[in-house]
Amino acid sequence: MSQKPLIMLTNDDGIASPGLLSLMRAAKPLGDLLVVAPRHQQSGTGRSYVTHVGVTEIHHLNVDGETIQAHSVEASPAQSVHYGLLLFAPRLPDLIISGINYGANVGSSVTLSGTVGVPALAVSLETDVEHHFAHTEWMDFSVPAHFARRFAAAILQNGMPPGADIINVNVPQAATVDAEWRMTRVSRYTHFHDNIQRNALGEKVITGYHRDLDLRHVERDSDLYMLFHDQVVTVTPLTIDTTSRADFGDIQRRLGAA
Repeated sequence: MSQKPLIMLTNDDGIASPGLLSLMRAAKPLGDLLVVAPRHQQSGTGRSYVTHVGVTEIHHLNVDGETIQAHSVEASPAQSVHYGLLLFAPRLPDLIISGINYGANVGSSVTLSGTVGVPALAVSLETDVEHHFAHTEWMDFSVPAHFARRFAAAILQNGMPPGADIINVNVPQAATVDAEWRMTRVSRYTHFHDNIQRNALGEKVITGYHRDLDLRHVERDSDLYMLFHDQVVTVTPLTIDTTSRADFGDIQRRLGAA
């Protein structure tokens, strides 16, 4: 039995994403790889579950001349990880790494992507909206791959930081391997908005989304502000405990006063 760490790699862009290949290349020196990803593009589906999971396939992906076996699942990103843990993993993985995602996962949209698991490192490269659903071959993932390897190695050596279940990393498009990185918190600001148009029947339809970002209204210590204004690599610790940090006594008094 291998004594190397077992690292599960996944994403929401699908098994054919160049970002996944770059992540495989970055993580390969750190341990044994288990690659499980959606069969098709699944950006924005987050933690959704479909009623009937489709086919699973085995792929043989070439990474620097070495063939690595990978699994694809006709399902959401969350279900792909579920299948990987229960059906394909020979033992419990030491770390899950998700990415490298086309487009940042910051602010109020952080849970939409589905590129986060527990315990996990999620890595995304900021791109223009038009590249979010396309496997753009010319996209350079070397910088986010560098940070993925750096932080993954640290987590494998030191463990997950206390109180954190996920480390969410976002890399500016113009960043280099020498880019500064900073700890941030998740912004409450919503920077993606639906495009609403009327069709030939005069009915309102949603035709996609766009970014509308007014940094004057964004928290200065947040992932959104530091990524787009300061142009630094953002590192945000996340937890599956989404309980509000509000004063329970105050809430109880307010609810009881009705």
